[in-house]
Amino acid sequence: MNKTLTDLYKNKVALITGHTGFKGSWISLWLTELGAEVVGYSLEPPTKPNLFESINLEENITHIDGDVRDETHLLKVIQKYQPDFVFHMAAQSIVRRSYENPKDTYDTNVMGTIAVLEAIRQVENVRACIIVTSDKCYENKEWLYSYREIDPLGGYDPYSSSKGCAELVTAAYRRSFFNPEIIGKTHNLALSSVRAGNVIGGGDWGEDRLLPDCVRALSNDETILIRAPRSIRPWQYVLEPLEGYLLLGARMYADGNKYSDAWNFGPNDSNIVTVEELVSLVIKKWGSGNYATYFSDGLHEAGLLKLDASKSRALLGWKPTYSINETVERTINWYKDFYSGVKGDDLYELCVKEIRNFIS
Repeated sequence: MNKTLTDLYKNKVALITGHTGFKGSWISLWLTELGAEVVGYSLEPPTKPNLFESINLEENITHIDGDVRDETHLLKVIQKYQPDFVFHMAAQSIVRRSYENPKDTYDTNVMGTIAVLEAIRQVENVRACIIVTSDKCYENKEWLYSYREIDPLGGYDPYSSSKGCAELVTAAYRRSFFNPEIIGKTHNLALSSVRAGNVIGGGDWGEDRLLPDCVRALSNDETILIRAPRSIRPWQYVLEPLEGYLLLGARMYADGNKYSDAWNFGPNDSNIVTVEELVSLVIKKWGSGNYATYFSDGLHEAGLLKLDASKSRALLGWKPTYSINETVERTINWYKDFYSGVKGDDLYELCVKEIRNFIS
């Protein structure tokens, strides 16, 4: 797999929107290791600390400070660098923040996606564009059934709804302007959307996210506070969906008419556990700590959500790698290294080693 990805991405230009975020930093690093020329377009990192600055990623890629909603600036960047691949990851990604500022959430997640799609319509060099949305884009019925790519889109809260909207926009542009059936005739671009589960891994300090909340509390010898201990989530290691995105991008580049579509990259059923179970495992791997529950403010959040990734397994040859135990262990080990003082180039090499261990 790694040789296949290296053969496809080496010496290619990959533009990542949202590259200063958690997943954006990891995929930028991975693409750099594959020999790609990475161009990042993003606002400044959303948290302090953050993975992007902690590993000095700016020294190894082309970093451009920009808002995905700035259509003029974004177009100029894409015209200048002529990317072969575009991975659109810039987003307002916090559910509870979407209640506080729904307009900003829709502006970023919907109009930002349109800005990307409009820009690549004007740049013929782009061969593969992947729009990253969320497992929350589905109309969640709170049932045990795992959602497939053909299931209805929706979303209860503004964040989830905005991701469903981004999926609809992507599908409309794919049918209207980047029809897979005429790739190589009137255009050369393959366009897909991807949906992952609840991603965890080293380097995430996002607000109102369970794993970062746990790490912040544990590193300060504080009690972990959780509001929905019985909620069930599809937890997965950060490199698993990113491997799926990279593999899909390579397939789209080589055979766009076959792989331009919507794709799920969810974990095994054994990784679908409650918030309380995950927190207990985090404390066990950390070696100490405790948690307590508190009353929620009543804002709606999904209680159960599962993804069916059988399409990605069958057509891409992708599959989840780590058990929930391995997922949490590798994540906590990363944070332990960070809080023990591993920084800069040493942390960069640690992340590279993590990718290589994952591949092997």
